[in-house]
Amino acid sequence: MVVNFVPVNFTTEVKSVEMHHEALSKALPGDNVGFSVKKVPVKDVHHGNMAGDSKNDPPLEAAGFTAQLTLLAKFAELKEKIDRHPGIKLKDDPKFLKSGDATIVGMVPGKPMYAESF
Repeated sequence: MVVNFVPVNFTTEVKSVEMHHEALSKALPGDNVGFSVKKVPVKDVHHGNMAGDSKNDPPLEAAGFTAQLTLLAKFAELKEKIDRHPGIKLKDDPKFLKSGDATIVGMVPGKPMYAESF
């Protein structure tokens, strides 16, 4: 497969994929794998970079997105307060949250960011 790394914008071919030191012919969503690629310097790819199939649904920059997170900071737009574990909505448009509350918020990244649909 030919993959594209973002945001560094390298496109290269995958030489091999492995999980737990065993070769794989295919990796599925959620698999924690290691892979070897051609002609990409290790120093140019970092934690948080994303790799995806360059021909079939390549990773793209996100202009904005809705996210579930556990509150550790203040946000201007609070969409829903939810129960942390089952993710069930408790309240629409909460006026405030406290530390440890779970919420759905609208976010706009401050710098280029890549997000995968889930």
